[in-house]
Amino acid sequence: MGLTKQYLRYVASAVFGVIGSQKANIAFVTLRGGEKGRYVAVAACEHVFIWDVRKAEKVLILQGNKHEVTFLCPSPDGIHIAVGYEDGAVRIFSLLNGESNVSFSGHKSAVTVIHYDTLGARLVTGSKDTDVIVWDIINECGLYRLKGHKDVITQALFLTDKNLLVTSSKDSFVKWWDLDTQHCFKTMVGHRSEVWGMVLLNEESRLLTGSADSELRAWDISYLQEEKAEGEPKQKKGKTLLDDDDDGGDHEEGLDESPEDRILSCKKAGSLLREARDRVVSLTTDARARVIACHGSDSVLELFTVLSEQEVQRKMVKKLKKAKKKAVFIYLYNIGWVDCLSCAGGELKVALLLQNNTVETYSLKTSDKTPAANKTARLTLGGHRTDARTLAFSSDNLAILSASGDTVKVWNRSTLQVIRTMACEYALCSLFVPGDRQIILGTKSGKLQLFELASGSLLETVDAHVGALWSLCLAPDQRGIVTGGADKTVKFWEFELIKAEETDRRLTVKHSRTLQLDEDVLCVKFSPDHRLLAVSLLDCTVKIFYTDTLKVVLHHRSLNLSFSNQDSTLIATGSADRNVKIWGLDFGDCHRSMFAHDDSVMFLQFVPKTHLFFTAGKDKKIKQWDADKFEHIQTLEGHHREVWCLAISPNGDHVVSSSHDKSLRLWERTREPIILEEEREMEREAEFEESMAKGDEPVVMKVRHHWVCMSLFELVIPVQAERIMEALELYREEARKMEEHKYACENAGKQVQPSRYVLDVVRKVRSSELEVSLLVLPFPYVPELLTLFNSYIQQGLEVELVCRCLFFLLRIHFGQISSNQMLLSVIDELRTNTIAKVGDIRDVLGFNSAGLQFLQREIESKENVMFFAEATGQLEQKKKKRRKRERAILTIA
Repeated sequence: MGLTKQYLRYVASAVFGVIGSQKANIAFVTLRGGEKGRYVAVAACEHVFIWDVRKAEKVLILQGNKHEVTFLCPSPDGIHIAVGYEDGAVRIFSLLNGESNVSFSGHKSAVTVIHYDTLGARLVTGSKDTDVIVWDIINECGLYRLKGHKDVITQALFLTDKNLLVTSSKDSFVKWWDLDTQHCFKTMVGHRSEVWGMVLLNEESRLLTGSADSELRAWDISYLQEEKAEGEPKQKKGKTLLDDDDDGGDHEEGLDESPEDRILSCKKAGSLLREARDRVVSLTTDARARVIACHGSDSVLELFTVLSEQEVQRKMVKKLKKAKKKAVFIYLYNIGWVDCLSCAGGELKVALLLQNNTVETYSLKTSDKTPAANKTARLTLGGHRTDARTLAFSSDNLAILSASGDTVKVWNRSTLQVIRTMACEYALCSLFVPGDRQIILGTKSGKLQLFELASGSLLETVDAHVGALWSLCLAPDQRGIVTGGADKTVKFWEFELIKAEETDRRLTVKHSRTLQLDEDVLCVKFSPDHRLLAVSLLDCTVKIFYTDTLKVVLHHRSLNLSFSNQDSTLIATGSADRNVKIWGLDFGDCHRSMFAHDDSVMFLQFVPKTHLFFTAGKDKKIKQWDADKFEHIQTLEGHHREVWCLAISPNGDHVVSSSHDKSLRLWERTREPIILEEEREMEREAEFEESMAKGDEPVVMKVRHHWVCMSLFELVIPVQAERIMEALELYREEARKMEEHKYACENAGKQVQPSRYVLDVVRKVRSSELEVSLLVLPFPYVPELLTLFNSYIQQGLEVELVCRCLFFLLRIHFGQISSNQMLLSVIDELRTNTIAKVGDIRDVLGFNSAGLQFLQREIESKENVMFFAEATGQLEQKKKKRRKRERAILTIA
């Protein structure tokens, strides 16, 4: 047998180019007793970055898994930070070492809000699944799940001195929860649309809510239990709950007090009009609730100062009524998230996460009559403002070029630090000039821009095409380039050195030839031997020309293309039809058409000196393929949005990719070989786990009436099911032979019984594949299997395994079994034997457990020592009791 072809695995190496993701909020954090307001935490796809805004440096990375971060909340003590993820998980990281030792999993979809209580012992989380869950951080467990909202949870807040919780949702309701009884005792219905934000003010005596309009509604809260404690008689009275104007309900006087009146009452106090007219995106306060920050989806951030009653009266005396609302407006590019922090001396620090991958911080004095916001920091160097649409590697594999709509950046591959940042036009394609001292960009306006890396300056701008310049390619002889644009032309350019204004000479490009075509040119590529030129057109066709004569050789249909770098015998093309086609250049025949991605194929490139190639698609995935064997090798998952482009290093050891999530990802080739069968099995298991995590029914139930869906286990399950069927057929044959030669079998020596052989085959099936293997088993085999199960249970053989198989077969074949008169007696025997045998096993387990407990007590009494596990458990119980006493003392205080 010949040696199989060996593939090496590519793994994720680093994520860079993203400063802050828009999916999650921004939050001030404190590191090791550092200066307040110096560090901010932002989400970076699945990770969390801690930035030092003063030095514009990344000081800590909290590593995530594969799901995107959706919410951040620092703990009150500043030592930990809670992170919510897209899959509903919550992890608590230590800001001292960046490790996560506590994780919670209770939501079915993305976490939308997280908040600590005052002591930092409890955590409340809200999710898109409409549930609110309260967690015990100390015991690392969930306390209770609160159900009642009908849409996404937008805010959840603990009250400081009372065991109450207030939540808001997109279902337009604000709900109050009594955490002692875990029920909702009040629902505020004064909003006509979604409630997007909510804060508590004035020592939690006022609630401010933000909705889908420009109005911030204020509600006065009166805690009625406090009034009763003072001795006021309130046995019978009129309705004390004052509904807002939108409620419109009539109430009779003299009724008994409702349950919600015994806790608090709430009435609308007024409203505050924002300057913006769109919905509230973020509504937050500082720790003392003295400043409110509010913004919508536009470019205005509004800051309001909250005055106490004494300050309001003082202002009113001075007839400065306008001072009741002191607002500061900060006009910026579209704001994503905001966080506020009050510092000494009346200074307020504001951190903003903008929608263009930028973090900005501002400082202002709230005590001034007209506070002015001063920008203190801006983080922009570590990423592009818009999506990077083109990537390239230098010839020495050490530098990476990325270009977006306004800048081009050159990165050090080893350190992932920016070497050069240069302003440019909207870039669509790029490459390093041989020697790696200059770079060339093709822009959306049809220009060629030539930059020098040493000085970071623009050397020359050439008007190359009328319309977008979609593609450029370096000639194999490295003496020039070829470009293709929207003006339906392909142009050839040669490198030249010209004398500059001073004594030095500089590089330029000179136009040499033009190829006129009938459609817009989307992609151009030279074959490695410089003999052929492939051109992809807007009409979904690819034309192959001779480079010297520009005569058409072949004609195909596709959009993206790449030549094999090994011998110029293959060309691979990808298109918006989600397929990849491999063509031979000898006869122009299509070797294979493969379904590559679940969405459009955006980029395709061969690994240098191989017939392996990578594709990138809008389905957020990067895939590697073998063009000789037409096999899918591996899938690189990590991006959370569409993948626009990728680049492969000249030695093939690194791949860099760019996505709509603003991130650049570096993938590294390892020495680990890939076994394709195991890779496919891992992909199927991951797909199955993902479907189960979303709350879907198990695949075994999905395919009950749809056999075509069994492709998820197509390589494994038929083999296991066939083995069971073969064992049953062998059992039938051997049982018949044993019946014919009964006397000889009785006198024969010890041998394996046919029925035991069937049991051994069932026992060897993997637990995860057992039920699906039984599912595809044809019904004619089921009666015989039930008879065997009855004998196994009578003999006490593998009772747990047999019961599992039995119950599953009864569940999926209930109709056929119950309608078969011949099986009724077998089922009746199974019922009797199963109950008896399971009862015996339970008795044995109970007896053994009691015996072990007796031995434990005997050993402890004789040796006067306690088992370690028991001692540890009692110590934990003592700690819990002590912590509860401390909490009670703090609550009373």
